[in-house]
Amino acid sequence: MILLGKAVRGARNIIGAMLSDIRLDELQTKRLEAVERYVRVHMDERLDRAVLASVAGFSVPHLHRLWRVHTGVNVATYVRRMRLQRAALKLRMGAVDITEVALSAGYDTHAAFSRAFKLQYGLSPSQFRTLDCWTATRIVHERG
Repeated sequence: MILLGKAVRGARNIIGAMLSDIRLDELQTKRLEAVERYVRVHMDERLDRAVLASVAGFSVPHLHRLWRVHTGVNVATYVRRMRLQRAALKLRMGAVDITEVALSAGYDTHAAFSRAFKLQYGLSPSQFRTLDCWTATRIVHERG
């Protein structure tokens, strides 16, 4: 088991080194920025990698490689962060029903949303909602 863990860590280090050697050209950057805009506009829809790859004009594996270089995270993590950020802003602006915010962020249950929100922002949605506007905004920008 320890050997397997070392092998996985070694593979991650090799992949990380390979990704750090990739440089994006201007066209690739523009295509990836188009995907970012698409995610922001279509956040309420199902956003799978095939759709996002077609927006960029890349294959799914190529999108995944370039996306990691461009954002530092994979596509699913980026989408989740954007949805949680929008949910945090709704809570900051006074949204009353946390379950409604959770559903609009793509979570099936209040509990799943609360776990993800706490992992992202270090506070439960209920705790976050009680913060003053300035503090809540600062947390979203620091951890978002």
